[in-house]
Amino acid sequence: MSLKGRHLVDLSDFETQELRKILDTAHDLKQKQKKGNPHEILKGKSLAMIFMKSSTRTRVSFEVGMTQLGGHALYLQPSGTQLGRGETIGDTAQVLSRYCDVIMARVYAHSEVAGLAKYATVPVINGLSDFLHPCQIMADMLTIEEHKGGLEGLKITYVGDSNNVSNSIMQGCTMMGMDVTIGSPKGYTPIEEIMTRADRLSKKYGTTLEVVNTPAEAVKNADVIYTDTFFSMGQEKSKEKESALMQFQVNKGLVGKAKSDVIVMHCLPAHRDEELTSEVMDGPHSVVFDQAENRLHAQKAILALIV
Repeated sequence: MSLKGRHLVDLSDFETQELRKILDTAHDLKQKQKKGNPHEILKGKSLAMIFMKSSTRTRVSFEVGMTQLGGHALYLQPSGTQLGRGETIGDTAQVLSRYCDVIMARVYAHSEVAGLAKYATVPVINGLSDFLHPCQIMADMLTIEEHKGGLEGLKITYVGDSNNVSNSIMQGCTMMGMDVTIGSPKGYTPIEEIMTRADRLSKKYGTTLEVVNTPAEAVKNADVIYTDTFFSMGQEKSKEKESALMQFQVNKGLVGKAKSDVIVMHCLPAHRDEELTSEVMDGPHSVVFDQAENRLHAQKAILALIV
């Protein structure tokens, strides 16, 4: 089973065994790094990194990851490329394909990364779009496996504003045999398109998928509680939204309503004491910084397999 040459834009484009191969490769590469064993399997290869949206973890993990794999990464911003002067996504994709072996893009509109994948002749990786965040969820599942020993049969609850992260949780975690609950106030639940797609996956893989509007009900029997910022980059803040979402804050009281060995996750950056209290984020249930580290290992696995 080879993933060479594949785009990674949407996890639902893959099969369970293909996601399993990425996770197994990530575990293996992580152990190689921890033991100091060289793994320069992409020596001489180049990664073009397009950042229409700024980043800490995405940039550092991809750039360091490519270096550890023996390759080279180029950081590209619209202001420093012809993208900022009106060159089309399609033209950019074709040109970069002549220079580089793989393209990663962190964008605002999902159509931008989809456009790159349409016109590129090398693999394209979705580093984040307004619709999906597949690399994040691969790192998250790697983290859950490390702490729980597996994925199948676990319940993951995402609480807060439904967004690209929760969308990808509903895809990736469902495909790997996890039961998924989304806890969001009315008006901030997943859009119909992602619910239709996720429900189809849930039926295919025999898992449960539900959306509830009460935080206590959402985290009942949860093995994993996951949250994200109330306002994604570029979104305008509003008191109404903040007030609605504060009811879903991950605090000690809410964590206490889940399983006693629940782990708490956040993709970062966190707005401490808003969506997640510092007490929980720095407490014994938190695996927040483990999942941040695992962005490096999951993305190295993706690069290694598709390049």
